[in-house]
Amino acid sequence: MSMRIRTSACTALTVAALAAGTVLTAPAAGAAPKAAAPKFLSASQLPPHPSSSWTAGPVTEGFPEALGLCVSTEGVLDYDYRHREFRTDLDTGAVQLTVVTGTAAQAKALAKHYDDLIRTCADRIEESSPDVEAEGRDYGKLPVEEGARVRGLHTETSWGATDIALLSVGRDGRTVTVVKWGQMGDFGNAPVAAFKKTTSTAVNKLY
Repeated sequence: MSMRIRTSACTALTVAALAAGTVLTAPAAGAAPKAAAPKFLSASQLPPHPSSSWTAGPVTEGFPEALGLCVSTEGVLDYDYRHREFRTDLDTGAVQLTVVTGTAAQAKALAKHYDDLIRTCADRIEESSPDVEAEGRDYGKLPVEEGARVRGLHTETSWGATDIALLSVGRDGRTVTVVKWGQMGDFGNAPVAAFKKTTSTAVNKLY
């Protein structure tokens, strides 16, 4: 609601200024350039796979479908979304999302929102899919930039398919990053320590 109010106010002021004959000029030469886009993980910075190397895809505009199970854009402002997907030759994949917001306060709220979605993901999966059992685990916070948190998610279907994912949310200033790693298996197959290192690298590498 507050964003719409501010936008309407700015629009009204602009219209009034134009009506009064005010000229809106471009930024003067030497003005501060637009902030650089956040950087992404490289393939070598993912948790090592025991028998296959990682391949990194291109950095792509938009929100990745690979995060759709737990994290989405529903109820979130239309921020600057970019992502990069990673894969191995076997059953392991990963994705990193970066979101540039307008202010550090917006980024803090968005990071909390994403972490809340991940924290409650197991319950939402079981509510929507009676044939799936899901369990989430909290692996704690990381002291990197404005902070990060790592969580795990295990799902098992009634026909025996089992998958494990590690997800993290971190923030640097007004930018939020979400990293997801996943493969077939359970919590015993999750490289938690390596993923924590990957998360710290992802947040530190943003700028």
